[in-house]
Amino acid sequence: MDGLDTLKAKYLTAVAGASDESALEEVRLAALGKKGEISALMASLGKMEPEVRKAAGANLNLLKDEIDAALRAKKAGLADAALDERLRSEWLDVTLPGRPRPQGSIHPVSQVMEELTAIFGDMGFAVAEGPQIESDWYNFDALNIPPEHPARQEHDTFFMARAADDARPPHVLRTHTSPVQIRAMTAQGAPIRVIAPGRVYRMDMDQTHAPMFHQVEGLAIDRDISMANLKWTLEEFCRAFFEVPSVELRFRASHFPFTEPSAEVDIRCSWEGGQLKIGQGDSWLEILGSGMVHPKVLAAAGVDPAKWQGFAFGMGIDRIAMLKYGIPDLRAFFESDLRWLRHYGFAALDMPDLPGGLSS
Repeated sequence: MDGLDTLKAKYLTAVAGASDESALEEVRLAALGKKGEISALMASLGKMEPEVRKAAGANLNLLKDEIDAALRAKKAGLADAALDERLRSEWLDVTLPGRPRPQGSIHPVSQVMEELTAIFGDMGFAVAEGPQIESDWYNFDALNIPPEHPARQEHDTFFMARAADDARPPHVLRTHTSPVQIRAMTAQGAPIRVIAPGRVYRMDMDQTHAPMFHQVEGLAIDRDISMANLKWTLEEFCRAFFEVPSVELRFRASHFPFTEPSAEVDIRCSWEGGQLKIGQGDSWLEILGSGMVHPKVLAAAGVDPAKWQGFAFGMGIDRIAMLKYGIPDLRAFFESDLRWLRHYGFAALDMPDLPGGLSS
């Protein structure tokens, strides 16, 4: 069968000259399609003598394989070229910096709440919660606060509005989180060990006071709890919270209606160079109030004071946050100033824990 070399050269040249897959498909159909030239020659083999057919068939199969291989290679080359063109036209440098976005942060009060929860949780205290609008009984009566006490006057407490003919006891915005202790003892009984962090409200506002602030109170009731247990608990808390190797506390006799005996607690500190340093120096700083729970408070919560006793303490979360992180003005806590929040805020995923450090 003559002319196979010419046919081969013809189609290899056509394959090489195909500019896209559509042109390449036309070449394939012209050569190897059902009506293509090489297919027609393969169909004519049946009319040949056996010896001639054998040699012609081998040559045609070799030609068919060469053209098919050329077609496949050209198709792959066209696909690679198309991909390169797409990469050039759709190119994006993923190493470029993204658009800057505002970064949120954890408020110092929220951070300190998490810190003290971690510390007291390690000492076996659970977290108790209660309503911010409290009845007069939970906020005052159950805590042994008499009717003539100044805290029960309108110049110190936010009373909820009510009709003039409403004879029911008034409701107030809670002035402390002590009502949570009453609710916890009423629900759980004794023994009990809880802390009660949350918002409280009082009629006061200046550089170190706000009408709404945050407080945490602690309560531990058992059969043999004493002031020694209270002292150890507070020392361990202050040492862990201020992240210092040791602290020294001073207890001063005081009076709170809900504890007896009662004590204000001071911590040894230094103000050298205008910077507060806890656990050293010759100065003392008041940080909290504490005492043994008054028997009348236990009885009001349904706990038998003849069998159970315990301690309670309370401190301002905003105040200890100011002391630890050097925040000079309490009012800035509530101004929603983004510059202040970025400066004093904490990373959202930086959860405090005792082994890793509270503020690391």
